[in-house]
Amino acid sequence: MARTTKHRVIQKAPEFSGFKPFGVQKPASCEVSINYEEYEAIKLCDYELLTHAEAAAMMNISRPTFTRVYESARRKIAKAFVETSIICFEGGNAVLESPWFSCPACKITFSLGADNPQICPFCKSADIQKNN
Repeated sequence: MARTTKHRVIQKAPEFSGFKPFGVQKPASCEVSINYEEYEAIKLCDYELLTHAEAAAMMNISRPTFTRVYESARRKIAKAFVETSIICFEGGNAVLESPWFSCPACKITFSLGADNPQICPFCKSADIQKNN
């Protein structure tokens, strides 16, 4: 029997739902999906310049698992660039250190800092719901 997958801890959900190349007309079906844990791996290593061991500790996973998640994200980003595909962010096996919220008006999921007002960062709707 396979081992149960550990949840990967991420610091903050992306505040956007993806990227779309401009200047290219492609059908919306040409998408590359990046999980939240893959986004977090790219952010920790390439943006915050942490080592794989430091990033793995922050995500509460082993270093080899972190490396697999990171390499998967890099391959997906490379594929999207070469094939001029849309990059979408979606679920995965991640949990947040801080709570997530969703906006029924614009259909996004996001997190807020302690000092941020309780409104959607995109459409500014106050009708947001806390996710567990």
